[in-house]
Amino acid sequence: MSGPAKSKIELKNAKVYLHLPDEATRSKILHIDIEHPIINEIIKPKEATYAAGKSGGVFIGLKKEMIERANKVLKKKMD
Repeated sequence: MSGPAKSKIELKNAKVYLHLPDEATRSKILHIDIEHPIINEIIKPKEATYAAGKSGGVFIGLKKEMIERANKVLKKKMD
């Protein structure tokens, strides 16, 4: 489902970039960067996960350990 929903939490100020190949950033291939501090609490640098296109955007699946970290982040936000 695309767009807002009761079960979705918006990450304000998330930055999304189409990152072109660039020697200055050592980017070798065109890719998409999604940057937000909370994402780094859930998906650690160098960890791989699964992404698939969906109507209106992209779906990023989380592995078990990532889901556990996401639940901890959510618990902290709710306290």
